[in-house]
Amino acid sequence: MPKILIADDSPVQRQLLASFLSPKGFEAVFAVDALQAWMAALRSAPQLILLDINMPGGTGMEVLKRLRMSTKTQHIPVIVVSGEENPATESMAQSLGAVGFLHKPVGQEQLCAAMDRALHPAEQ
Repeated sequence: MPKILIADDSPVQRQLLASFLSPKGFEAVFAVDALQAWMAALRSAPQLILLDINMPGGTGMEVLKRLRMSTKTQHIPVIVVSGEENPATESMAQSLGAVGFLHKPVGQEQLCAAMDRALHPAEQ
């Protein structure tokens, strides 16, 4: 079963995103802060990461930088899922290698479409 890492400090948000994933055949792996997100990405080798920006222990941007610098994780597509409405934040995430940026609250169709684009870029 393919794994998706959900890195978000909100238990409600983690459960909501996981509820969208399980019917699609994905296993959710969770991280509640920046350090856990980095370690979970290394340990579980997810196919995709859903990454919040504002988390304890560091920002999602810091996690994204680390992911892109490591040969073990640089290939993993990252979709930022954030409550931030600042266009500069979205632009920075994309410049750091995020393949998508979704604004909370995220709907199931919106998430699944973004995941499909991230996991199957050649088919777009």
